[in-house]
Amino acid sequence: MEYLYLAIAIASEVVATSALKSTAGFTKLMPAVVVVIGYGTAFYFLSLCLQRIPIGVTYAIWAGVGIVLMAIMGLVIHGQSLDLAGGVGIGLIVAGVVVICVFSGAQVH
Repeated sequence: MEYLYLAIAIASEVVATSALKSTAGFTKLMPAVVVVIGYGTAFYFLSLCLQRIPIGVTYAIWAGVGIVLMAIMGLVIHGQSLDLAGGVGIGLIVAGVVVICVFSGAQVH
C-alpha cells in the first residue's frame, strides 16, 4: 500500500508543479488552487509512505520519478525540447531508481 501512496504523492506533485507555471506568480486563481491542493495532497501521501519506507529510498524514488515525469510534461505541455545530454541524464536517473527499487537492501517496515 505504501508504494501506492508514493505513486499518488508523485502524481500530485507533478500536477502541482506543472500548474505552477500557469499561476503567473499566483495571480491566476484556478492554477493556484491546483498548486495548493496538489502539493497538499502530495505531502500528505508522502507522509503516509514514510511510515513504512525508509526516507532515503522514498526521497530517491520521489525525486527521480518526479524529474522524469516533469521532463515529459515539459515536452508535451510546454513544448520544451530535450537535448541528448538531457536524455542521457534522465536515463541515468531512471537507472538509479531501478537500482534502488530492485537491488536496495532497505526494507519496508
